Amino acid sequence: MNFQRARTQEQRTERRRQILTTAAAMLTEMPVAKLSLNELSRRIGLAKSNVLRYFESREAVLLELLDAQVQDWITDLERSYGPADGTPRERGDRLADVLATSMVERPVLCDLLSTQTAVLEHNISTQVAIDHKHAAKRAMADLVQLVTRHVPEFGPQGAAQLVEVTLLMAGAAWPCDQPTEALQAAYASDPELAAMRLNFTDVVRRTAEVTISGLLARQQEPPSAAPTP
Repeated sequence: MNFQRARTQEQRTERRRQILTTAAAMLTEMPVAKLSLNELSRRIGLAKSNVLRYFESREAVLLELLDAQVQDWITDLERSYGPADGTPRERGDRLADVLATSMVERPVLCDLLSTQTAVLEHNISTQVAIDHKHAAKRAMADLVQLVTRHVPEFGPQGAAQLVEVTLLMAGAAWPCDQPTEALQAAYASDPELAAMRLNFTDVVRRTAEVTISGLLARQQEPPSAAPTP
């Protein structure tokens, strides 16, 4: 970047892109909890006050990065996940596997999802919250469309329920699959304890499979009779 101060809209956009790219690179080396605004500023070569001209807080940077990561994930899903044949159950199992395996290949996305509610949605303004939730709403609509394309038996409501459960489970399961050094040592010392370690891909896949099976079963249930007066 060959300008010292962003004076045009193009330069401001480029500066924001640089901040997000640097933050993403840092998250390949460290978890969200260890990414500080001071270190981010140092790596970019800007004063912390200058970074805050483009993003109001560390959390605002990471929320926008989360939104970008989710959109990249959806784009890859749409490009790589072609039409599937088979019964609804077979297509559902295939979908569960694709969701789980595609997410584990994106550790930055998973780490951001795991901290979204407890960390990233704090220390932000109302406007940042509005922008983030609009981006999340658009992402949800894209994911619902993708799910209904491959398992149309769900309908939009069932597809939305599957997406919600899958994202919630991914956020909860990711920290369990990233144990501290002390826990890694404990697992290594005792096979019985090692069996307690959760595997992110397996947990997300199984949760999605069970949710899909339940949704399909409910689709087949006859409507309940109206209560007699």
